[in-house]
Amino acid sequence: METKYIPLYRKYRPQTFHDLIGQENIVHALSNAISLNRISHAYLLCGPRGTGKTSSARILAKSLNCKEGPTLTPCGKCPACLDIINSIPVDVIEIDAASNRSVEDTQAILEKIQYVPVNGRYKIYIIDEVHMLSTTAFNSLLKTLEEPPENVIFILATTEPHKVLDTIISRCQRFDFRRITTDDIVKRLEYISKEENINIAKDALFAIAKNAQGGMRDALALLDQISVLGVNKQIDVADVNEILGKISYDKLQEIAECIINADCSKSIELIDNVYSKGNEPVQIVTNLVQYFRDVMIVKNCSDKELVYSLTQINEINYEKTKDIAEKFTVSEIIQIIDRLSYYATQIKDTTNKYLWLELCIIDLTNYKNLPSAENMLRRIEELENQLATGNITTQKNIPAVSKPEIKQQTTPHVSVSAIVKEEHSEPVQKAQTEQTVVQKPKPQVEPISAPKPNVSGNDVHSLWVSIVQSIESVPNRAFYSNLARPVEISKDKIVIAFSKEIFVKQAKEGAKKQSLFDAVSRYLNVPNPVIEVITSDNIDLSKKPDIPPPVKKQEEEADIIKQEEEEYHNFVESKKEETEKPLVKPENISSQAEMVKELFDGKFIE
Repeated sequence: METKYIPLYRKYRPQTFHDLIGQENIVHALSNAISLNRISHAYLLCGPRGTGKTSSARILAKSLNCKEGPTLTPCGKCPACLDIINSIPVDVIEIDAASNRSVEDTQAILEKIQYVPVNGRYKIYIIDEVHMLSTTAFNSLLKTLEEPPENVIFILATTEPHKVLDTIISRCQRFDFRRITTDDIVKRLEYISKEENINIAKDALFAIAKNAQGGMRDALALLDQISVLGVNKQIDVADVNEILGKISYDKLQEIAECIINADCSKSIELIDNVYSKGNEPVQIVTNLVQYFRDVMIVKNCSDKELVYSLTQINEINYEKTKDIAEKFTVSEIIQIIDRLSYYATQIKDTTNKYLWLELCIIDLTNYKNLPSAENMLRRIEELENQLATGNITTQKNIPAVSKPEIKQQTTPHVSVSAIVKEEHSEPVQKAQTEQTVVQKPKPQVEPISAPKPNVSGNDVHSLWVSIVQSIESVPNRAFYSNLARPVEISKDKIVIAFSKEIFVKQAKEGAKKQSLFDAVSRYLNVPNPVIEVITSDNIDLSKKPDIPPPVKKQEEEADIIKQEEEEYHNFVESKKEETEKPLVKPENISSQAEMVKELFDGKFIE
């Protein structure tokens, strides 16, 4: 009778601490605990998938319950060891918290916890994916987990320790499993390949280890899947890429060369060939992102061994990748990765994925026409320096925009009395005539100019005078001029003082606060100035800052407005005299009508 085939990740599962790969610190700690007989009542094993958490829990259980134990090398033949190997829940009970996550499930555990072990020394509960338990289930375990019976041990395993309650973590000894290095995975795969007579090249094993992302179980599962291809030939990297659906490194380098040479037609042809072989557009873009990420690491890292550990590059394609990296700048590589990430998002959300894939490769082949990030950053720094110093200069290569000439009207100045619409009323019909209204432009008031700030000096009084002078609102300017006195003025902070708390409250609210904020920001060229308002009893209000009066143009504007108001008033009065002419009295008028006429100022009403 043929035996049932056992997958490699189950067949070569670690059975002792010696078989654990890449977790030397945890092996050392647990081994010493067993040797010194210092066994804790609860353990929490954390780490990524496939790094040996559940295997370590089983090894610890076998070491404690073995007939020859506690020992670091369990025999694997006694009833206790065989029960653990065959997953028979007698003394070691494995629970999947993903499917047994309710409070009822934990209560069932607590009901059976009082029974003594059958074959071993300890009753051990291994709860896998413990973070899936509900909050009520966690709380039901708290007391028992802190003080379990003498012969009970809890071993909790999880890939997401941040989801476990802190009250649970504090009651356990925590061990964090790290990702297994690529070299350790390759060594383990070489050993298993020899044991199983798998004909596979070392660079293919390297590709498998890289794709496993630090998980030994994923690496063994992929080796098991690809091992059937090595019957008649040696398995190479191309076979691994075909199984994984990845683009070969040579094809990625050809696409990179097309991007460097701006060869759009050839790049589209290469993308079409890759797409025709069954690679999805999202997968193609993802492979390009990974490739240019490797190119960036090669460009910025001179240590080959470090490059081999961080990337999917090996000794064969290192030199080719280095040549590609020398033809790009770091900012260009970052820009290309950014564009690839953008198109990957677009491809996922669209129905016509191949169209966006073509747009992506066309965009990449024209990357030199895109604005450079270095040039943009340099120009931003120059503008910031110019704004900080106040010396703003225009670039010579930017043509000056000429303002359009506005033809002035030859119509002479017309006073307010002429800007009127005359109306003539008739008994049956009304005829309206309108004259063209020519508005007199208001004189433009120039903003109050203030001298350039010199914060480095010690003349706080003169700086305060200039700041108050730049306040646009006249009432607010008078408020700060008469009641506030400067204490400290710098670009980092401005401190002003008032004699009474009521003035401090007014300065911290409403328009007064905003007007001072705008004046300080404009004068000191600080986007968000820090203004502190305090109360001080040592303010001498007799020393009032010499704030210049409003500029002459403001006075001229006030005079013009006053003159126009007088002209309008005179016009209204003259129009009133013209329209209110007394009507002709009829020949025969009664004494009652004469009285009404007198009451209405000489107006006769029929």
